[in-house]
Amino acid sequence: MTAYLSEHFGYKREDMVILTDDQQNPMSQPTKQTILRAMHWLVKDARPNDSLFFHYSGHGGQTKDLDGDEDGGYDEVIYPVDFRQTGHITDDEMHRIMVRPLQAGVRLTAIFDSCHSGTALDLPYIYSTQGILKEPNLAKEAGQGLLGVISSYSQGDPGGVANKILGFIKKAANGDDVRDTIATKTSPADVIMWSGSKDDQTSADATIASQATGAMSWAFVTALKKNPQQSYVQLLNSIRDELATRYMQKPQLSCSHPLDMNVLFVM
Repeated sequence: MTAYLSEHFGYKREDMVILTDDQQNPMSQPTKQTILRAMHWLVKDARPNDSLFFHYSGHGGQTKDLDGDEDGGYDEVIYPVDFRQTGHITDDEMHRIMVRPLQAGVRLTAIFDSCHSGTALDLPYIYSTQGILKEPNLAKEAGQGLLGVISSYSQGDPGGVANKILGFIKKAANGDDVRDTIATKTSPADVIMWSGSKDDQTSADATIASQATGAMSWAFVTALKKNPQQSYVQLLNSIRDELATRYMQKPQLSCSHPLDMNVLFVM
């Protein structure tokens, strides 16, 4: 993943923090402390036109939801290497650290290559392979306001996105507790998350060219190498097609605000 980001998207190695469990230096191992520190570092001082990337390939799971923001009754979690001593990291916490601070015009692309990762960042807009908003169906709550958000996003107007989203949140937040909580997860920043599986699925490991990797990570890179110029809906289908030849898991695409799935994928 590091080499691909450098070669195809211009990310520099000195601008990356990489944590792997085979490192000798404790500060380079994915412990709970170092993961949380890296998350804070990633979004610190982010400004409009900044492009951020987060990639997690490891163990994931679920725990009982305590704040009522999950339709299924469970929060999604990731497991640091020292989780038995320090505990897991919940989707609520990751959203609070990496999504909530971002302002309009900042882009964060996240990949969660882990089990039960469908909503690992608690982003409220989940899209189908037809490019249709799946769940939760807040469009009915917001009416034409939602279409206005999509229009502003497509026209490159982050200010319009921010203003329309504020109105959208106020309107959507008139519902029950679940919708109230979900509405607060909407963000004017361009946060796009690719997950290796649905919340109720596991994600497979893979060995490609004698190198261990996650199946989702492999499929993401493979799909883009075959065709770098794809829309979001095309890329979602391409990733699923790559995985379908070997695995049962169904990758998901979720966003921090409504997205025109037919625009070109950028990172």
